[in-house]
Amino acid sequence: MPPPPQMQGVPGGEPTVFQKIKMGAMTGTLVGLTIGFIGGSIQILRAGPGPRGALGTLSQFMLSSAATFGFFMSIGTVLRTEGIEANPYLTPAQRIVALKQQQDLMRAATQRKVEIETNN
Repeated sequence: MPPPPQMQGVPGGEPTVFQKIKMGAMTGTLVGLTIGFIGGSIQILRAGPGPRGALGTLSQFMLSSAATFGFFMSIGTVLRTEGIEANPYLTPAQRIVALKQQQDLMRAATQRKVEIETNN
């Protein structure tokens, strides 16, 4: 069973494209930093720190890996996430229920009958 739609952006709606790009970029950047740290550490141990020194070499590995992973993950996250209508794993009955819930939430939000909780 798929997860329910998240309450980000519009109440009852899915995350916006910008929120998806941000989430993918953050995830990719963290993965890239980790991979860059591991790869850079192995390279420093194998070939020495080089003319930039150990910290300079390690930071170059980490930043280039983070930028690459972050860029591609942000694009991939947007391409991979689709709306309820396009989910191939929903049965027709589940699709109808999910769309009805989404419509009800949107109707309640436009009529101001939904309270939005904040994390303050």
